[in-house]
Amino acid sequence: MRYTIIIERGPNNFSAYAPDFPGCVAAADTEQETVNLMTEALEMHIEDMRERGEPIPPPSGVREIEVAA
Repeated sequence: MRYTIIIERGPNNFSAYAPDFPGCVAAADTEQETVNLMTEALEMHIEDMRERGEPIPPPSGVREIEVAA
């Protein structure tokens, strides 16, 4: 499945979270490392949910919009 993650750039690193999985986060020095860690975190989170018999949420999707700036 393809889930949306939000990547934020901080002054010294990057962080990411998944709107469909509250509390599942990752942070690292580079954007690519953050994506890699977030992928691992989501895979472990989903595996844990399956082991506990919890339903896996379907991807909610995120829509991008254009605004005048």
